[in-house]
Amino acid sequence: MPNNQTPNPLITEKSPYLLQHAHNPVHWYPWGQEAFDKAKRENKPVLVSIGYATCHWCHVMAHESFEDQEVADILNEHFISIKVDREERPDIDSMYMSVCQMMTGQGGWPLNVFVTPDQKPFYAGTYFPKRSAYGRPGFIEALTQLLDTYHNDRDHIESLAEKATNNLRIKAAGQTENTLTQESIHKAYYQLMSSFDTLYGGFGSAPKFPAPHMLTFLMRYHEWTGQENALYAVTKTLNGMANGGIYDHIGSGFTRYSTDEKWLVPHFEKMLYDNALLMGAYTEAYQITQHPEYKKLVQDLIQFTKRDMRNRDGSFYSAIDADSEGKEGQYYVWTKEEIMTHLGDDLGALFCAVYHITEEGNFEGQNIPHTISTSFDDIKAAFSIDDKTLQSKLQSARNILLTVRQQRPAPLVDDKVLTSWNALMISALAKAGSVFHEKEAIRMAKQAMSFLETHLVQQGRLMVRYREGDVKHLGFIEDYAHMLSAYMSLYEATFDLKWLTKARAIAENMFELFWDNEIGGFFFSGLDAEALIVREKEVYDGAMPSGNSTALHQLLKLSRMTGRQDWLEALEQMFKAFYVDVSSYPSGHTAFLQGLLSQYAPKREIIILGEKGDPQKEQLLQALQKRFMPFDLILTAETGQELAHLAPFATDYNTINGSTTVYICENYSCRQPITDIDEAMEQLFHD
Repeated sequence: MPNNQTPNPLITEKSPYLLQHAHNPVHWYPWGQEAFDKAKRENKPVLVSIGYATCHWCHVMAHESFEDQEVADILNEHFISIKVDREERPDIDSMYMSVCQMMTGQGGWPLNVFVTPDQKPFYAGTYFPKRSAYGRPGFIEALTQLLDTYHNDRDHIESLAEKATNNLRIKAAGQTENTLTQESIHKAYYQLMSSFDTLYGGFGSAPKFPAPHMLTFLMRYHEWTGQENALYAVTKTLNGMANGGIYDHIGSGFTRYSTDEKWLVPHFEKMLYDNALLMGAYTEAYQITQHPEYKKLVQDLIQFTKRDMRNRDGSFYSAIDADSEGKEGQYYVWTKEEIMTHLGDDLGALFCAVYHITEEGNFEGQNIPHTISTSFDDIKAAFSIDDKTLQSKLQSARNILLTVRQQRPAPLVDDKVLTSWNALMISALAKAGSVFHEKEAIRMAKQAMSFLETHLVQQGRLMVRYREGDVKHLGFIEDYAHMLSAYMSLYEATFDLKWLTKARAIAENMFELFWDNEIGGFFFSGLDAEALIVREKEVYDGAMPSGNSTALHQLLKLSRMTGRQDWLEALEQMFKAFYVDVSSYPSGHTAFLQGLLSQYAPKREIIILGEKGDPQKEQLLQALQKRFMPFDLILTAETGQELAHLAPFATDYNTINGSTTVYICENYSCRQPITDIDEAMEQLFHD
């Protein structure tokens, strides 16, 4: 990146992505009124270029075009150029990504959208090479043609812009005629299974993405229907990813996606949200299967997060780049000679056999360690060692190689703190901590939450991003929804009622700021947010669950816990508001459908009253945490009166004869209270 240029206006920003472009010869502006006012005055079209700091193809286009003087001269003379960090402004990204998908049938980053000075889009694309290549139009050719049309056929431009804007408004409007039923749940299952890769796991062909919310949907579908194929698809996929190169076998952590169907060659960037969501998926899979390898993987993910993605203040970084030393994946790959040099003959030979390290390599002459076709029985026989010795030796080898790797030039870390992504990791750590009784994970979750509450709430309003003391952007529905989920997870991990109190408070804020009072559903941005050309609602579950999906799932739980019938009635509207989107493509909305599924599945409310620290009470709570019970809710306190301010229906519940007492309610009726913990477990786990 040239650094001899006079910096452009991005130099005063805090976003790592915007700062990467601050010394481009292109005169970039941050998103804001100044840029659009200038475009109006000078009668120029606007380029809105959207990406993020660890995006490989963003780097490629920056190097080919935005650092190129010829391209810069065209942009600076004839266009107003705006750079947007999609992770800080997901509202802008979501709106223009919808346009790109409508116009081209595809999307991705970098996202380059050409808009009028009043922000209406008339042309969109993703990566452009500088000149036509790879079957893609060249950026210079595109700029030249767009400029000619803009000034010589303005009516056509205005027509395109108006049509795109109207399509966005139609999409945002939704409908209220039909409502979603369990048919969409079953359809999502069959769609997933029709694309399921029976050989390697995962869904569809290369490139393959982890899609953890598809896996958590299938686990709930299995729990509801008993359909064994649903669970098989989950374990096959989790095993395939854990064995593949998409998982970092030396330092742990999952990368963004696999470029092949075997999960072997990854795109090497590591995102906080992927690792949070996958931590949750492996934890739930352990609850169902009790497979010890899932527990070990989650414990390793916790350590990776603590070591590589956590700030000293307890907050979590956003991402680790794919590139170092100018090459993608360079930090993570090995030659066989390096392995043998650092591990020695015996340990080196064992490591190479297990992780398929060869002279030829499997990635540009080097090796991505993986265990895709490893037979550990054959390894133990060949090296005459038992399982315990094998695992001990492999752990020693991994520790040595991790130490060696840490001496290499490291990839860029995007160190901004995003509320929604931190909240996802808090949820995952709290869940893992409760299931595996990992107190350190729960401590990490609490410390991160303390950071968010201290630094990312201003005048009662949740904010989007913190970096170097700078807090920016009013929170979106995804920030609030994932924060609600984090509070709920902390309650389920600790059974401290203060987390439920905070969950209820943020839920009330969500309805006030984001709820559509006309047809239901949550808008992307709040009532007090900057007005864009359309106020969108997003329900599609992409790399992360949408804000509406998480809001639905968590608010249904919270409403049942707190007896808020008014919330339950409001949430029912979402099944109408998003009918068209979800019913037309159910497998693209599997996080949303988890909320719908919970409405059909048998549900129980479990109220446990008894003295804090009572061994029988603790035994029962730990047993409940260890099991996969996605449709059951647990309320616990010393007395029913303690629950009264949160759950009025529990006010009259009491302990019997001073003993821990369990109330099990199902389908709006409650059984006789139980004081025998063994009997309670029998009813809860074996009925």
